[in-house]
Amino acid sequence: MKNLYLIALTICVSVSTFAQSKEANKDTALLAPIEINAVKASDNAPFIKSNITKKEIEKFNIGRDLPFIINQTPSIQVNSDAGNGIGYTGFRIRGTDASRINITINGVPFNDPESQGTFLVNLPDIASSANGIQIQRGVGTSTNGNGAFGGSVHINTNEIEKTKSLIISNSFGSYQTFKNNLILNSGLLKNHFLLSGRLSNIQSDGYVDRSNSRLQSFFTSAAYVDDKKSIRLNIFSGKERTNAAWFGINQATLDSNRTYNPAGNEKPGTPYENETDNYTQTHYQLFFNNKINKNWSSNVAFFLIRGKGYFEQYKDSASLESYGLPNYINGTDTILNTDLIRQLWLDNYFYGSNFYTQYKNGNTQLNIGGTFNNYDGKHYGIIPKSITPNAVPSNYKWYNLNANKKEAAIYTKWTQTINKRFQTYADVQLRTVQYNINGFRNNPSLFLKNNFVFFNPKAGITYNLKSWKFYLSYANANKEPNRDDFEANIKDAPKAESLHDFELGVERNKTNYSWNCNLYYMLYKNQLILTGKVNDVFAYTRTNIPNSFRAGIELEGKIKISKQIAFSGNATFSMNKVKNFTEYIDNYDTYTQETKFYKTSTLSFSPAITVAANITITPLKNLTIDLMSKYVSDQYLDNTANESRKIDGYFVEDVKVCYDVELKNKNTIQLFLQGNNIFAKKYVANGYTFSYIYGGAFSTENYYYPMATFNFMAGITIKL
Repeated sequence: MKNLYLIALTICVSVSTFAQSKEANKDTALLAPIEINAVKASDNAPFIKSNITKKEIEKFNIGRDLPFIINQTPSIQVNSDAGNGIGYTGFRIRGTDASRINITINGVPFNDPESQGTFLVNLPDIASSANGIQIQRGVGTSTNGNGAFGGSVHINTNEIEKTKSLIISNSFGSYQTFKNNLILNSGLLKNHFLLSGRLSNIQSDGYVDRSNSRLQSFFTSAAYVDDKKSIRLNIFSGKERTNAAWFGINQATLDSNRTYNPAGNEKPGTPYENETDNYTQTHYQLFFNNKINKNWSSNVAFFLIRGKGYFEQYKDSASLESYGLPNYINGTDTILNTDLIRQLWLDNYFYGSNFYTQYKNGNTQLNIGGTFNNYDGKHYGIIPKSITPNAVPSNYKWYNLNANKKEAAIYTKWTQTINKRFQTYADVQLRTVQYNINGFRNNPSLFLKNNFVFFNPKAGITYNLKSWKFYLSYANANKEPNRDDFEANIKDAPKAESLHDFELGVERNKTNYSWNCNLYYMLYKNQLILTGKVNDVFAYTRTNIPNSFRAGIELEGKIKISKQIAFSGNATFSMNKVKNFTEYIDNYDTYTQETKFYKTSTLSFSPAITVAANITITPLKNLTIDLMSKYVSDQYLDNTANESRKIDGYFVEDVKVCYDVELKNKNTIQLFLQGNNIFAKKYVANGYTFSYIYGGAFSTENYYYPMATFNFMAGITIKL
């Protein structure tokens, strides 16, 4: 990792040196990068989307993770383990969790192939390198990687920066939070070459006790471009060390000590301070763009994502037998248990190639693209230390398992403009997945081979009339279960999920205002959800539910009221239901499970209402005040719609004040101060629940992840 940082620093210095070239400011005809267009929806595509510009990213990028930067877009709900948006964070779109949200960076898949999750903590401050972000809600267009069951997020870093620049940003805030980054862009060198680099450091003690985050990252890019072809190499990496804060706290603790963290408390006396997650992830991306002639253009990309790290944990009175060790004989004593420190390791390679070809001729546009990739993942555990001397061999490895996942997909997108008003869209994707798992930590003898073939069609029509746009679309998506889903009895092996998504919308765009209204109906077949059911190793697993759906209306609008005041906002009203649902409840008296049937219930973590609003006030030329509000209604912790198992709705308001100092040659200094949760609302945004029968009594225990009360960030950004 240190060597990679030296490479990044060298490139940054080179950028600063080359940027002095007299050629840098010359304009030229350049080939626009098309790798991101392979997965993005165009302006006239019949799918609902939000485009976040570079300027808007900068506005919200004060140190918190990417979910909090996109928090003001429709149908989004965000959460943070540490409570202040730094470290492990998460988000949902239309109530759908991150394992069903497809994320790409320049068209390259980002989701972890096995868990299918999106661990953005592995790439801290990636937003500072983004030129734009597109969020598609629903299935959207065909993309690379995991199926999009609630939405997709496409991050673009490959736009051509023609102007040289140096940006230095430093900020600090509550909970000993600091963010520092340096960004360099060479502009055009010799009319064809571009170099850029970024170094970032973020650290925070977190709102929750012992939820420290120590995050570093770099981003480097070098490109050659002209009006016919381009080649670009990106190397970027993140290193994270975060104290565990993902266990949550119960209701009583939430009321009495909401910053309490149970992590590390297995250690006698004071908590174990090094109960931490440690992971490094490095991305290598190589792109070739080629404009063959006036009708044809193509792109091919090669990528490698290298990840390695571990979670360290203190275990009290651990059974030697459970770690595959014999009892330890110490003189006349036979030791069956010992305190120990263990590390759960991941060591993986994810590599492959994307391709994309575009044909444009008059009113016809045809896009053909796809991906071929391979994932090799190792899962192993190491015990670096035993509290009882010699009871465990030095650096003993008690399990060593591997998994392999191969994917091949191809899609064709056809857009036909019939006349000035009508445009049709058709999109078909064929995706194959081969996933082999050679054992699990708690079930090492369970070997699985899984093969899936998915056909995902999409179609729609768009009608334009002056400032109006109407669209209608249908999309079908299918996706495979994740690693945890397969850790079940072979007889109850999980099935693939399927989604039918119908979208109907209208938009209007005028000079001073714009608005849109979108209706959606998402019908799931065999959606995997938690029911409380345990598998043959007594682990809770997700179960296929035959019928469930999400239906809602999304409203969004912007208006410039005057030169000094602008307003933007959105609201989602939805129903999220599961039919014929059976809940499984542990009975500790009989060591069996009781069941309870629900004809219709509500899907977990799916609020009926989400609202976001932003008022921008410019009282002076260089002074901007943003009032940002977010409301999320009640969410149920499970799928029973039980009022005793829910997260209460919350309203949070942030305020940001910016002042720009203009210098010579368009250089600027920006000062900002942002207050988050200015009304000090004590709220939670995530949690979990479980119920059981013991001693003849029924009990429910809810666990929550508290969010920070009032906190602030202040900083200075210098742009040269």
